[in-house]
Formats: sequence, structure tokens, C-alpha cells
Amino acid sequence: MKINENERIDDLEYKGLKIIQNAKDFCFGIDSVLLSDYAKNIKEKATVVDIGTGSGVIGLLLCKKTKLNKTYGVEIQKHVAELAKRNIKLNKLETKFEVINKDIKDIFTHLEPNKIDVVVTNPPYKKANTGIINHNKTQRVARHEVECTLEDIIKVSSKLLKHGGEFYMVHRAERLVDIMCLLRENKIEPKNIRFVHTRQNEKPNLILIRAVKNAKEFFKIDKPLIIYKEDGKYTDEILRIYDKKEQK
Repeated sequence: MKINENERIDDLEYKGLKIIQNAKDFCFGIDSVLLSDYAKNIKEKATVVDIGTGSGVIGLLLCKKTKLNKTYGVEIQKHVAELAKRNIKLNKLETKFEVINKDIKDIFTHLEPNKIDVVVTNPPYKKANTGIINHNKTQRVARHEVECTLEDIIKVSSKLLKHGGEFYMVHRAERLVDIMCLLRENKIEPKNIRFVHTRQNEKPNLILIRAVKNAKEFFKIDKPLIIYKEDGKYTDEILRIYDKKEQK
């Protein structure tokens, strides 16, 4: 497949998946890989919406990790949506993965409310006008709440999900209170959380959350996920997620 300037084709290192990335714009990180693994137990024949799909990495991985029926990747930036479409074609997943180039607040012109089995999202982590503001618009939209807020994402997710539908999110640990409050406010009950630590004795920097629409109250804290061992190599669980053998 022909690639454009500043692009490269990377190996996702899972069941032969490849991904085109634009090195000048935004490349996916380990957070997307962790989220795809966290959501791997979604039910067979599920219909999934990936809010803020970017290059499509989460949707690509879920197509191989699960027996889902269909994934809709929602992406507001036209050139990024086109990149995701090319990645779908590259991996021959056109029948299972479709990209919708829309603002999430306009998604109901394409998808019916209360029909979706699962929503997954790796949203912008930073509030608008906080932290270091990137001058590259693609990176700025990916990292800051420029085009949509955390509240927008959770409200739309609640409207998309059927009764009992599941919501999976990866986010920064510092936003945990905001996330929990907004989920319950929008009738998506938090059910599981997993704290992600770079190393064993460091504080968590990421969280993985599972919530269920209209569920009863019951909350479980899963065991921590550690990325690196003390020697700087991946832990066994990260190697499993990446489908790699033990590092030597």
C-alpha cells in the first residue's frame, strides 16, 4: 500500500495486524493497547463504538481479540478518519470496522440511540487550556478537550448504549473523580477499575475503567497492572498483552 509523506507502516505485533502512522501528527501509545486488552471479554457478536478512534488502533485490535460483529470508529478530524479507513483496508477488515467522520454530538444521524452493546474510548486526557498546549492541531485535539469534553463523551456513550451495555475507558488517574461522578450522573454504573503503574513502587498514572449502563451498585478494584520490571523490561503480563515471548 502506498503511504504518504511522514507516514510509516508499523507492526502491531498481534495476529499480523499492521498500522499506518503519521510520525508528524500523533502515534498511538501503550494506553490504547491496554484498553483493547481490558475490553477483550466483550460478548460475541457485539456492536462496538470506539469514540475518538484516531488511526483505528483500538478497533483493529478488538477485531482480532474478540468475536465482535461490528465496530464503528468515530473520528472528528477528516484526515485522521481517512487514515483509519486506510488502516482498515490494509488489514482487510472492511466488513467488521467502519469509520464515521463526525462530531460525536452529531453521531445520532448515523447510529440509533440505546442500541450499542459496547463503547470504548481513549479520550483526550487534558482539559482545554491546561498543561503544555501543542501547536500541532492533530496532537492538540488528541491530547486536550478541544473538540469534546469528558462530559460530552460520557453523555453520548450513555445515549448510545443499550440497557446493560458496557463502557470501557482508559484515562489519567488524576481525572478519576471527574470520571466517576460523570458516569453515575449519566446512569453508567462503575463496576471495575484497574490502576496502571509504570513500575511496582511508583504511583499509578493510568486507569482502566469498566462501567455498565443502568447496573446496580457494586464496585471492584482489580489487581494493579505493572508495565516494567525493575530491570526495565516488560512484565510478563505486558508481554502477554503484546503477544510476545519473555525478553532475554
